[in-house]
Amino acid sequence: MADLLLELFSEEIPARMQKRASEDLKKLVTDGLVEAGLTYESAGAFVTPRRLALSVVGLTERSPDLREERKGPRVDAPEKAVEGFCRGAGVSRDQLEVRDEKKGQVYYALIEKPGRGAGEIIAEVVPNVVRNFPWPKSMRWGSGPLRWVRPLHSILCILHDAEGAEVMPFDVDGIAAGNTTRGHRFHAPDVIKVNSFDDYAGKLAAAHVVLDSAARADTIWNDATNGAFAQGLDVVEDKGLLAEVSGLVEWPVVLMGDIAEDFLGLPPEVLQTSMKEHQKFFSVRNPKTDRIEKFVTVANRETADQGATILAGNQKVLFARLSDAKFFWENDLRIAESGGAQWVEKLQNVTFHNKLGSQAERIDRIAALAREIAPVVGADADEAEEAARFAKADLSSEMVYEFPELQGLMGRYYAAAAGKSDAVAAAAQEHYSPLGPSDDVPSAPVSVAVALADKIDTLTGFWAIDEKPTGSKDPFALRRAALGVIRLVLENGVRVNTSDWFSKGYEGVDAADLLSFFHDRLKVYLRDQGISHDVIDACLAMPNNDDFSLLVKRAEALQGFVKSDDGTNLLQGYKRANNILSQAEAKDGVEYSFGVDVKYADSDEERALFAALDTAEAAITPAMEAEDFGAAMTAMAGLRGPIDGFFEAVQVNADSEVVRRNRLNLLSRIRTVMGQVADFGKIEG
Repeated sequence: MADLLLELFSEEIPARMQKRASEDLKKLVTDGLVEAGLTYESAGAFVTPRRLALSVVGLTERSPDLREERKGPRVDAPEKAVEGFCRGAGVSRDQLEVRDEKKGQVYYALIEKPGRGAGEIIAEVVPNVVRNFPWPKSMRWGSGPLRWVRPLHSILCILHDAEGAEVMPFDVDGIAAGNTTRGHRFHAPDVIKVNSFDDYAGKLAAAHVVLDSAARADTIWNDATNGAFAQGLDVVEDKGLLAEVSGLVEWPVVLMGDIAEDFLGLPPEVLQTSMKEHQKFFSVRNPKTDRIEKFVTVANRETADQGATILAGNQKVLFARLSDAKFFWENDLRIAESGGAQWVEKLQNVTFHNKLGSQAERIDRIAALAREIAPVVGADADEAEEAARFAKADLSSEMVYEFPELQGLMGRYYAAAAGKSDAVAAAAQEHYSPLGPSDDVPSAPVSVAVALADKIDTLTGFWAIDEKPTGSKDPFALRRAALGVIRLVLENGVRVNTSDWFSKGYEGVDAADLLSFFHDRLKVYLRDQGISHDVIDACLAMPNNDDFSLLVKRAEALQGFVKSDDGTNLLQGYKRANNILSQAEAKDGVEYSFGVDVKYADSDEERALFAALDTAEAAITPAMEAEDFGAAMTAMAGLRGPIDGFFEAVQVNADSEVVRRNRLNLLSRIRTVMGQVADFGKIEG
């Protein structure tokens, strides 16, 4: 057994590509080794801005010898067939063996492939991986054909065991494998010779390189939070930024700087967004005031002045960035305080879609629909319309132009500055939600009304111009919009026939097709809630299937019922009744759905089923009218015993045609009574 150490040392790898690159390196190399016949105990990949590294532990010393017998054509086969077999097997004609079989003599080839040493295999696998590495973007430099994300300087590749280390014998376009690397660009730029992974990791640490990206992230976060805590402050958590910054440095040095007093009055989200997007700074918050008062930056080196020069330079650049943000904020506030009318007017010149008009035209539609939705969700109609007309005003603001990710949030600030009510201000921010399956759903009535109107206008608009999602393509995020409507309705307990809203803003919308699209999204949503697809289909087949709250209430009750013993057994009885009835109707060419009479019953079991159906129907009908699905399921469970007893004692296809028809009509009544609850024919047995 031996261990492989590989390092690809280059100029800085973009942080966004590092994680995927380390995973690709591990998979491509280990897959190549295994395909060549080697096995290993474990493998680990590491990445810093300047290096990709891989450690493979417990690698076998050579691949096994292979011996294969391959059956060929008969001895009397055409000559070309025999020659083709020899070529495929890699043997000559005189190496073939003749064997007697039942159908005559047959050629066999014995193929022997001796194993190869690990070094020979590594020298074949690694260059192939390097030359074909799947970078999202790569470059060529110099005169060689090799492409890499940034210029590749050296390759460290050694196989080491207790007896020592051996450099693997290969080169990639003039870059020969060796046993050396380099440390930190500034602190330890000289060549470092290594003979094992432990030696490599230890010498890199001494040379100011933290090899493990998770360890770099931990260092950054711990130093930042400890420094903030010492001053009574909190670091605003941002996992994405932490991952990015840990990919920018090999030796993280955390520095905390001040934000000038001039900028402390900016909204905290503006400060946080500006510092993150432009400078990759973490925001430091005062928990007593909720203001962002300081920032954390991460340097890649230690300095004699403990980072004072670095901080001074960062603060100078930050001052310029925040000056711009302050200018945008103050200009926007002046417009907001005057009512924001000029922002709304500007939207007349902003195209929403070339077939759907301007943003201003869209706002008119959303406002009208929000006014109609408002009473359904408990909102004031005038307030809902006002909120809809102001909700997208911030799209014309300078702040949102600079930072599009702040849309909605800035709308809330500007609505408050314009003297709008708290409900209108909240709707400006919340009407975009929910954006995804884990996003919070608005609950304030005005916000719900505007959010529903916004999403329904989007869906009906694109349905009207036949721009629907196809396959995996959904450029206008219509699936997300539909799921947003579903969650807004369900999580706020909204009772409405949703399809009534589908034709409010546009003509020519295929409401049935759009409702089917909603049903597909609802199936995905309910499957995530543990409701099986057949139960959903059984409920979708019922009336009012555009009332999503009613539909889900029915599905949840039915799911619980069919999983119970009574439900499972009753379902089997239903299917038996339905199968017999369907076959008879197909055979006789008639529908057995009326005229059943208890006077033709000639057994106690048959009369018991009549009585049980009367009892069940008397309970199920009012329960369904009251939407008491639990009571309906309980009443239906009472049919289990009588149906089982009927099929055990009674032959449906009696000799008497009158009795047979009556029994078939009785089976039809089972289907009708149970069909008040759901279409049980769609539930899998």
